[in-house]
Amino acid sequence: MTVMESPASIGASIGSAGTTNPELATSFRRAQWRMLFAAMFCYLFFYTGRQTFGFAIPGIQAEFGVSKEALGWASAALLWCYAIGQAINGNLGDKFGGRRVMSAGAILSFIMNWATSLSTGIVSLSVFWGINGYFQAMGWAPGSRLLSNWWGRHERGTVYGMYTFAAGLASVLSFATSLIVVGYFHLDWRWIFRLPVLLLLIGGIAFYLIAREKPEDMGFASPHDDAVDDATAPTVADSEGSLARYKAVLSNWRLLVAGLAIGFQNAARYGLLVWVPVHFLGANWTKADAAAIDPRWISIALPVGMAFGAFSNGWVSDKLFNSRRSSAIVLYMVLAAITALYMYTIPTTAVYQGLAVLFLCGFFVYGPQSSFWALCPDLVGHKRAGTATGIMNFFAYLFAGLGEPTIGHFMDTGGNTSVVFLIVSLCAIASATVASFIRR
Repeated sequence: MTVMESPASIGASIGSAGTTNPELATSFRRAQWRMLFAAMFCYLFFYTGRQTFGFAIPGIQAEFGVSKEALGWASAALLWCYAIGQAINGNLGDKFGGRRVMSAGAILSFIMNWATSLSTGIVSLSVFWGINGYFQAMGWAPGSRLLSNWWGRHERGTVYGMYTFAAGLASVLSFATSLIVVGYFHLDWRWIFRLPVLLLLIGGIAFYLIAREKPEDMGFASPHDDAVDDATAPTVADSEGSLARYKAVLSNWRLLVAGLAIGFQNAARYGLLVWVPVHFLGANWTKADAAAIDPRWISIALPVGMAFGAFSNGWVSDKLFNSRRSSAIVLYMVLAAITALYMYTIPTTAVYQGLAVLFLCGFFVYGPQSSFWALCPDLVGHKRAGTATGIMNFFAYLFAGLGEPTIGHFMDTGGNTSVVFLIVSLCAIASATVASFIRR
């Protein structure tokens, strides 16, 4: 993988790394960027293993003869198993290292996607998809722990913004590959779970070969001075046990408030990711005057907006709000509520208008994720970052799982797929309200 020099906006000082040797400082900075890009490269492919479900729904529904609400529960199975996995695997990342856990998750998720493609009914599909959710949970928090080992607090917003930007691009990739499978290859829904995840397998293997767990593994000093860099957290011993980590994380009330806020935010996010493809694959959109644009491809505006929103929010929290993450979160969630409500009013014939507003909807809904993740090491210290990230993500996917069957139910009973935008707007308002109490 090509290694880039760090931009000036990220900072050029290497003082926190414990050396003033220019050559060693340059080597360390390059190593930092290699770890960041390795994590970004791996996570770029993770969503091909879990965000393709919405594109498979029409085919599954036709073959198995089940309702959208039932398929919402199948989606919830993945999200809740993912939530449980986050609570467990974040701690495993702290204990065994993010490099091992993240790589294993990519490979195991690849296997379970293929198992899902062999389902014979809604029950087996839900079981395999749920197990896949647990393995998917071996990616984000362990990867976050590895990054927190390499980067200090004043750069975390931007670094997590780039990491989350890769996750946003992963959504673009999962949407694009799914559309190619069903729209151009004209394969059935099972191949949605077979072809895109080949990229995930490659990403997992590459990450294991390129990444190293911490600077000390490469002969560098740690960039952290716990008394300064993790100013709000006590000094943490390297030998700290799992129980002590969980106790410390769960006793931090600001982290729990952030967990509640990201719960509403992620319910809005997954409401869009799962049900927007259903909305744009519906019969009404095929009748729209879209000129040269296939209405199905309008859905790509959502993850593209998400990717750029995540990158921008991390920068905003660092540069405009002086690392006050809650301010950046509240700003974006208020704007997300407004754009989602506007998207709800757009008729299915207004293709270009829908394209622009859907981009903004994704931009503001997903953007705050980078600030949420930067909060984890900010609040509990970098040595507990994996556990904190896992606990916060547990809340995120617990709420997301509750939202999927709810949205599916309203679509079944009302016959109006645009209801997803109304629910997303309500969730965004709730997230902004709760996040205002974090105020670190």
